[in-house]
Amino acid sequence: MDIGIFMMPSHPPERGFSEGFEWDLKHLELCDRAGFSEAWIGEHFCSPWEPNPAPDLLIAQGLLRTSRMKLAPGAHLLPYHHPAELACRVAYLDHIAKGRFMFGVGSSGLPSDWRFFNVDGAGGENRKMTREALEIILKLWESETPFEYRGEYWNVNRIEPMLGTLKFHIKPYQKPHPPIGIAGLTPRSDTLEIAGERGFMPMSLNMSSAYLAQHWASVERGAAKTNRTANREKWRVVKEVYVAETDAEAKRLALQGMLARAYREYLLPLFRDFGLLSLFKHDQSVADLDVTPEYLVEHSWLVGSPRTVRQKLDDMYGAAGGFGTMLVLTFDFSEEHEEWAASQQMLISEVLRSPSRATNATRVPAAS
Repeated sequence: MDIGIFMMPSHPPERGFSEGFEWDLKHLELCDRAGFSEAWIGEHFCSPWEPNPAPDLLIAQGLLRTSRMKLAPGAHLLPYHHPAELACRVAYLDHIAKGRFMFGVGSSGLPSDWRFFNVDGAGGENRKMTREALEIILKLWESETPFEYRGEYWNVNRIEPMLGTLKFHIKPYQKPHPPIGIAGLTPRSDTLEIAGERGFMPMSLNMSSAYLAQHWASVERGAAKTNRTANREKWRVVKEVYVAETDAEAKRLALQGMLARAYREYLLPLFRDFGLLSLFKHDQSVADLDVTPEYLVEHSWLVGSPRTVRQKLDDMYGAAGGFGTMLVLTFDFSEEHEEWAASQQMLISEVLRSPSRATNATRVPAAS
């Protein structure tokens, strides 16, 4: 199993954009030094708790501050970008990264962003736009000859050479394109079917083992449409993690810091409004009001000493049926940087690389 990070990026509403951006870069440096394999950086337009509409700007700066880990938008929301423009911008960034770039895409799950861009997300228009945009981007990257594309949402011309020197010329550094990941949110995710259909990397939040099971079923449905075998090694699973020397210290840090605050003030109310709060429950008899950070630290998050987190991670891996990479969900820990840095380092050195760790969690089945 590899370990990476997922940055929404999340910052409290009072944090200035510049200060949040600097914290994000500092965190990327920390994780690169610690040995994390990759970082995915989110994109949203109308969420004060997720204030980054341009993950590629952070990636471009992050490439200069890191040397080993791969960086990726997690994800560019395809309904909100002209696919020809995004194809050129992503290909250009791929050249700057020289192999350390992955291309994450998504269909968008926030109704505020749907309304902002006048996209009928409730009716599934965002998913149709995602499919069309991805088709255009791949066609531009893979085609060697001019073409005209007339779609439902976009019209694109892969132009003939013009005036002697003008032509389409910006293709990715990695051939035929950088690795592609697709994020899904709803339990029965139609977007994750695209990952299965095309053999791309699926990305899932881990709210519960039942939720993950539905996500993997979506990947397998998509794979069956194109006679592929879904590969669990490509699966990225996002999880909250806080490691400290003792269970009591880890719980204190998780509940008194930004992890609990972000859930209490933003994520739990949001998932409650989405009608998805039940996905966090280990028992459906638990009342919605009882799903709190205190509940999650006991029943969902990977919080504790290295030994405790190691066991929780092995249990999570087994319940999911295996996956290739766990992505640590990251918040704005700028006011608890030393404690968070220690957590990240212990996760790598004392949890992931521990010689006593169960072997079942170090090998993922190649396909299932």
